[in-house]
Amino acid sequence: MTSRNPVGETEQFLHKQIPLSRAMGVRVESNDGKQFVLTAPLSLNHNHLGTAFGGSLSAIVMLAGYGLLWLELGDRECHIVISKSSISFRRPVHGIIRAVCHRPESRILAQFKKKFAQKGKAQIRLVVTIGEEGHTAVDFEGIYVAKK
Repeated sequence: MTSRNPVGETEQFLHKQIPLSRAMGVRVESNDGKQFVLTAPLSLNHNHLGTAFGGSLSAIVMLAGYGLLWLELGDRECHIVISKSSISFRRPVHGIIRAVCHRPESRILAQFKKKFAQKGKAQIRLVVTIGEEGHTAVDFEGIYVAKK
């Protein structure tokens, strides 16, 4: 008998479906019911200044939202896309990149799942942050759409 490992399954899914995540060295750190966390090493994602490349920061925050929804929906055949986003780069990231997708309120997530189950399509706003040394380095907000 094999036990399911949703975190490992999510990481494998991201690497298979979104090859950039593998090239970036993205790893699923945790999913504790309050937040979904992805990490990536600076060594694979740096710019000419030795800090995290803005494109890598953008990609990992988007992937964090994608990963949270993929786990929450449990529908391995659904399509998740981002329809709108905004990002603020507040300060450079000098070390490991750690993107934290904050789980929406239970009520909002339940409405999203109910609409998805009933209509086969739903959208939700997700917030992801990247912090370093107690300071927010990146703020991201995205509207994600899930379709059957």
